[in-house]
Amino acid sequence: MRLTISEFARMVGLAPSALRFYDDCGLLPPAEVDAANGYRYYDRSQQPRARLLRDLREIDLPLPEVRIALDADPADVADLVRSHLRTLEAKSTATREAATRLLTQLLSHQTTAALGGPELASAIRQVAPTAAATTEYPGLDCVLIEFSPDELTFVATDRYRLAVRTVRPVEFGGVAGRVLVRADELARVSRWAAAGEVVRVEVDGGLVLVRGEESRELAVVDAEYPAYQQILDGLTPPVCRVAVDRAGLLDVLVGRDVVAFDIDAESLRIGDEVKLDAIGSGSVRVGFTASMLAAALEASVGPDVLLEICEPARPVVVRSADQGTFTTLVMPVRLDG
Repeated sequence: MRLTISEFARMVGLAPSALRFYDDCGLLPPAEVDAANGYRYYDRSQQPRARLLRDLREIDLPLPEVRIALDADPADVADLVRSHLRTLEAKSTATREAATRLLTQLLSHQTTAALGGPELASAIRQVAPTAAATTEYPGLDCVLIEFSPDELTFVATDRYRLAVRTVRPVEFGGVAGRVLVRADELARVSRWAAAGEVVRVEVDGGLVLVRGEESRELAVVDAEYPAYQQILDGLTPPVCRVAVDRAGLLDVLVGRDVVAFDIDAESLRIGDEVKLDAIGSGSVRVGFTASMLAAALEASVGPDVLLEICEPARPVVVRSADQGTFTTLVMPVRLDG
């Protein structure tokens, strides 16, 4: 039984105009076209293709990929959909970041947060050294500061390391937002901030830190910044997690270029020459540039440090047992043999 375009449209959830468009595109030609009047007629057997076409367009899959999907195996269609979703998620993240930057610019004078001075200084000390030392990559010589009523997040990366510290504000007023400031400029006010019981952080064109009757103004940098949260969200569960004495680990890194660790649940070893007691689970062999790992350890606090290793080629999480608000990621290096 042949169906008119209106009947078929109601059956598959597409408008008649959409069916005409998809016929013109060659994606869903009718089963029959009346030569006398040009009317299109469809067959019930075309319903699965029409509904798949409808669903693919509802997720905004581009027409060239829709053409491929309509004649592909279900597994291949699933791969196309997953790839498209990843693209949409990345675009959504970029859109949110752009909107946040715009809102910050438009409403920046309304954003004020009060932090404990020593806590602000600690966050700066821990995060700023991770920023890039050169301006080769715009924005990476900066610290990203994200504002929200629940916390301020300080972020820095040089592509090989990532440091993230959160601080809970004593007070917050205004809108959530984010700013970029030069890491070296921020580092220079760390000691000044530490001397204040409370430091107010105000965004008003630039970034202004207020301590009592004194203030320090820092220029805001207009640049793109890596989507660090995607990196954190993309970490897989660790195959090896080990806690080790921080000072002892720092000592064995002195004078070394690249270091290879053999780690198990009870120890961290460097060949036959070094063995540090450890507590953890899993086992792995992983390598680091000694100076990179040492910098992450120096920024941590407390006697112990926790290493979480997903796999030897993925970022390693370095956490402080005494401060859950600070996280560092360090890229391992490839080991020969």
